[in-house]
Amino acid sequence: MRIFIDADAFPNVIKDILVRASVRLNVPLVFVANKPLRVDDAAHISVIVVPAGPDVADDKIAELVQPGDLVITADIPLADRVVAKGAFALNPRGKLYTEENIKDSLAMRGLMNELRDNGMITGGPAIFDKKDRQAFANGLDSFLIRQLKTENRHKHTL
Repeated sequence: MRIFIDADAFPNVIKDILVRASVRLNVPLVFVANKPLRVDDAAHISVIVVPAGPDVADDKIAELVQPGDLVITADIPLADRVVAKGAFALNPRGKLYTEENIKDSLAMRGLMNELRDNGMITGGPAIFDKKDRQAFANGLDSFLIRQLKTENRHKHTL
């Protein structure tokens, strides 16, 4: 399993949570962005820099992701592409996107965009706060524990 981070629209305050989890569990961490990023110098942490442009980082992540991988993204269409490939997506506020809920999330996104386009809703998402950071940490931990247990069970049955 690898963890890909859609780092173009990523709350920097959760980077340390990801790095600690990656180091603790020895899970490769791959930041994908259209500009160089500063990350800890560790063998299993890397950065892929892609050209600037709409969805270039998303396209790279969708190309590289494999079943069982995790993608950290707030981009619901990217989450849909990832889930379609048998991987998982976790948003920075701790919501895990799976086959069971991604279509509902896409539909809600479409509805919210329509309401915004018609002026019925103004403004964007709420400010990312400590509660969101904790929800992300909890979501990441529970996902990683569940996935690593599943992977270990598969290894022992082979």
